[in-house]
Amino acid sequence: MPKESLCLKVPKKDGEKTLTLANQIGVNDKTLLIQREPQTNTLSIPLSRALTEEELNQMQAGVPELELISQTFAEKTRQEKTLPELLKGELPQDLLDKLPRALDVVGDIAIIEIPPELEPHKIIVGQAILKVHRNLRTVLAKVGAISGVFRLRSVEFLVGENRTTTLHKEYGCSYYVDVAKAYFSPRLSQEHWRVASLVQNGETVADLFAGVGPFAVPIAKSCKDAKIYAVDINPEAVEYLKKNIKLNKVENRVVPLVGDARKLVNEQLSGIADRVIMNLPETAYEFVDVACKTIKSTGGLIHFYGFVRMPDTIEAFQQRFTEAVEKTGRKVTTFERAKAVRETAPYELQVVLDAKIC
Repeated sequence: MPKESLCLKVPKKDGEKTLTLANQIGVNDKTLLIQREPQTNTLSIPLSRALTEEELNQMQAGVPELELISQTFAEKTRQEKTLPELLKGELPQDLLDKLPRALDVVGDIAIIEIPPELEPHKIIVGQAILKVHRNLRTVLAKVGAISGVFRLRSVEFLVGENRTTTLHKEYGCSYYVDVAKAYFSPRLSQEHWRVASLVQNGETVADLFAGVGPFAVPIAKSCKDAKIYAVDINPEAVEYLKKNIKLNKVENRVVPLVGDARKLVNEQLSGIADRVIMNLPETAYEFVDVACKTIKSTGGLIHFYGFVRMPDTIEAFQQRFTEAVEKTGRKVTTFERAKAVRETAPYELQVVLDAKIC
């Protein structure tokens, strides 16, 4: 039955970017069919609720041609089964309650956490995930925590195609990734886009822990006159970064550098940046002095990521960062943002600080 709904009308070329952002915010109405209009080469994406002014401004910053209108949509006739529905009858209820509630999806690979109770049934769970998510080709299980200088996590192949390489797409950018050899978090996709949307043409940006390029590439694509120095200590990550720079056609704007950030800043990057990105939440405090040395003498902005574990607070997190900056002889003039990005574990948040430095 047709249904009237608020929607986002966008050029087809911006459809993937818009849909990803709508899903991140949680406003995409998945009970209605997206409407395609070949004559105008546009898509209309139905919304489950009205956008706040801040949400609308955020989306229009990334998709300037976006329109918010009301339109009639067809309802989806068949809802896909959920993982618990598919496995009902194969697993007892107490094990159904233990099924993974979230997947890390990188390209066509799902990475899941298998609790000890489900270990004997992990193949059945993996097969069910592929049935529920038809776009996926491989299911891997997490083995242990992210660790080491290269921020890697061991993974175990469960079902599907036995590989760890894939092509991941978000916000109009594409990335070659090997999830076993280079750090990559799809859960930061909105943050990659947010930071890119803040960078102005003509800026020089230093991404000190760049990985395969999820911050550097969208900045370069959206800012034709920006210069980005993308640093990572993991040679494998930098090799993928180089491929992604070429894949996204931003060779003239991104400079890939392999090595320790401290050494490279001392040798090449001292005082060059208007903006520094520090996505190394486990040990970022150890590099605050490096970031401050990278920022121009006239000042700039640092995007600083870290973990806050209860009963710690974001306010205390800000204070520690401020003190670390002051030890370098510089000063935080203001925090333009101090907010949780995502929950990483029970009672643990990943937090970002956008800090103006003078």
